[in-house]
Amino acid sequence: MRAALQIPLRTPQADPSAAVVAQHLTSWANSSIVQSSWSRSPSSIRSRCYYRSASRILSPSAGRNFSTGFCRRSTNANSSHGAGARPTRSQRKLVKYAVAGSVASAGYLFYADEIKHLYRAAERSGRVVGTLAVCINDYRKTLNQDSLSPEEQAASLRACHKRCAERTLRVLEKNGSIFIKLGQHLSSMGYLLPLEWTTTFIPLQDKCPVSSIESVGDMFLCDTGHPIDELFSSFDPSPIGAASLAQVHVATLKETGQKVAVKVQHPALAEWVPLDLALTRFTFSMLKRFFPDYDLEWLSREMDLSLPQELDFRMEAQNANRAREYFQSHSNMPLVIPEVMWAQKRILVMEFIAGRRPDDLEFLDSNGIDRDEVSAALAHIFNEMIFGDNAPLHCDPHGGNIAIRPNPTRRHPNFDIILYDHGLYRDIPQELRRNYAKLWLAVIDADEARMRQYARAVAGISDEQFPLFASAITGRDYGVLVKKNVASARTDAEKENITGALGEGMLQQLVELLGQVPRVILLILKTNDLTRSLDENLQTRRGPVRTFLILARYATRTVFDEQCEAIREDGGVWLRPQNWLRFLCAWAGYLRVELKLSIYETVLALKSRLGVAN
Repeated sequence: MRAALQIPLRTPQADPSAAVVAQHLTSWANSSIVQSSWSRSPSSIRSRCYYRSASRILSPSAGRNFSTGFCRRSTNANSSHGAGARPTRSQRKLVKYAVAGSVASAGYLFYADEIKHLYRAAERSGRVVGTLAVCINDYRKTLNQDSLSPEEQAASLRACHKRCAERTLRVLEKNGSIFIKLGQHLSSMGYLLPLEWTTTFIPLQDKCPVSSIESVGDMFLCDTGHPIDELFSSFDPSPIGAASLAQVHVATLKETGQKVAVKVQHPALAEWVPLDLALTRFTFSMLKRFFPDYDLEWLSREMDLSLPQELDFRMEAQNANRAREYFQSHSNMPLVIPEVMWAQKRILVMEFIAGRRPDDLEFLDSNGIDRDEVSAALAHIFNEMIFGDNAPLHCDPHGGNIAIRPNPTRRHPNFDIILYDHGLYRDIPQELRRNYAKLWLAVIDADEARMRQYARAVAGISDEQFPLFASAITGRDYGVLVKKNVASARTDAEKENITGALGEGMLQQLVELLGQVPRVILLILKTNDLTRSLDENLQTRRGPVRTFLILARYATRTVFDEQCEAIREDGGVWLRPQNWLRFLCAWAGYLRVELKLSIYETVLALKSRLGVAN
């Protein structure tokens, strides 16, 4: 019996049609989609039981027994009706249909989960491809309306934007998975997408899936070999937070009794990520084919690179530990990064540290936390990440990944900044970091010639592209930059000017520009946008002047370190006395910014103590 259960699935040699069916099923089972679903299927044990039953039916020995029985009956018949009688044509057809039916039935039982998976995959793909075709056709019809006046054409295009955005929103919501994350990212790209698209996608910011505790438990058992109650003495079944890729539960470690936060990946992600990434690539490829001037393939390429890293929580654990160690040795900022206890690819257990969102202004004010100090601390932290030597860069600093908690043990500042979600990190090459620092110093000094020089060094930006790049990297209108007002607050009129410029033909140039710059620059731009948004949401009383002075301090320090390195390589100040002048010039430039920031912060502190309004 044991040997019979291990016989592989084969069809009787006598029936070629049955062999073709079996071969088709085998190739189907060996396909990449089926193989991935086989590993994730919770009912694979059941399927193996069906497989063994089928193997007994369709094994060579079973086939021989079936054929022998048939011949025995035929012999009996021949004894009545004459020797040499053969099975009739209808009998042979019946045998073939029986064998084929047996193979098909066994195949269905064995591949039931795979059939369902392929059906859902076809349904998922159909939504994307169908909606894409409808939207492309809608845009082509709208853009080819030559008889309309410019005002009517603009209104017609806005209506088309709205229709297509709503269609796309329905697809993103139904497919879920990484499509929610994609929609959230697109909703923040106001500098690149029409207003109708970004506003339509805003609901996705608060529409994150929540996986059932049963599916989470199955994933724990599959990934760790232990049920949840063997690892934790308590495990809250309701997550305290959910995002597009994961959710977080509060639990207590059974071994130590420590309260921890358990980040678990949505179990369904593993099933759909390869297909969803392929659909994303296909979508942007088709958009480029039909609208060559609107090339967003760089966005799908970035997703292909970053998403697998974000889905491996072991890498997130490494990033978190590295960031903690860096800031412990290089900075005195009030930054707290939860300690990681252990991690697997889809499960991350870390120290539980709670706080409130940085845009919860009522919480900050009620706890005596100065918003301007929060803004300054955030500026120090993320400029250290960008300009610090060998510093890791957190590339997703939105409001949901940052929390503030009061810290009465420290007088100044009286709060901690908690940084979560370390899945998306990048390292900035030293030469790029130094050129980026020089670019920002040129921006702050409104030195257009140097701005163009270092924009070319940082991202290969041509003179024609430079005004647009300068606006993208600073979030400011180019006219404001050349007037030395980069540290002023952004007005509503300036925001409208930027939006209007994109609507007047600069959008195509911006899309082309973003497609050619290095990926790390895209992530730096994203970090700049998110930190700028955090600062504006804090509604600080002193405006952005202080944050730009902090940026200038880090950029100046970077340039000063480079100059000192060049002096050391040239023999130092002792062996070559003429290097003293170079060192004094470098030190004077660094000291100028340091003194300016120190004086500004001293004045702010005095005003705060005296209760003087700013």
